Amino acid sequence: IIFPLNVQNNSCTLLCDTGDTGQGARAWIKQILNQDMAFQHIKVIYPTAPARPYTPMRGALSTVWFDRYKISNDCPEHIESIDSMCHGLTDLLNDEVKNGIAKNRILIGGFSMGGGMAMHLAYRFHQDLAGVFALSSFLNKDSAVYQALKRNEGVLPELFQCHGTADELVLYSWGEETNQMLKSLGVSTSLHTFPNLHHELNRTEIEQLKTWIVKKLPVEAAKKN
Repeated sequence: IIFPLNVQNNSCTLLCDTGDTGQGARAWIKQILNQDMAFQHIKVIYPTAPARPYTPMRGALSTVWFDRYKISNDCPEHIESIDSMCHGLTDLLNDEVKNGIAKNRILIGGFSMGGGMAMHLAYRFHQDLAGVFALSSFLNKDSAVYQALKRNEGVLPELFQCHGTADELVLYSWGEETNQMLKSLGVSTSLHTFPNLHHELNRTEIEQLKTWIVKKLPVEAAKKN
């Protein structure tokens, strides 16, 4: 879902979580902020994942970015479904580029599985993006992202990460380990910790994300472009 704003030479794509939709993610953020997460000079896109059989739900159809063998960081990645979705989302990014938005003026990120998807997309296939944000997200211990970055020698998109210490679905330690691994592989990272926050978003977190987004996509650069 794309809602146009005044100046469209910047783009921020937010990927929703397992079973949610782009419209649902937008409504959730709007409920927390009491307004849309909108910017004068940035277009915000909320894509919806396609429905697919999801193994942790015993093969039931769910709108998920990729399949998982289980919700754990200590198992193989379902790389076939991850790569298939990376190609699909690449089409979305290419459409933005065709519309005149430079790759280094595009941010991508998401909540939970959406954040994991964003890290795969950016660090394996689109290392020229402006940045990545991952909220309550993680990568598996032997992630293909880590393998790709071991071979990389260029400048990588900055990572903005948030995680609640009380998260019982995606453990804080998984997010912390992801952050440390990416940092060791050359990614400029920040990890914002929220005590007593479960697998959810809160207002402070979203406000910090908004501040980071404007820092990465400032109005001044938009006017120059």
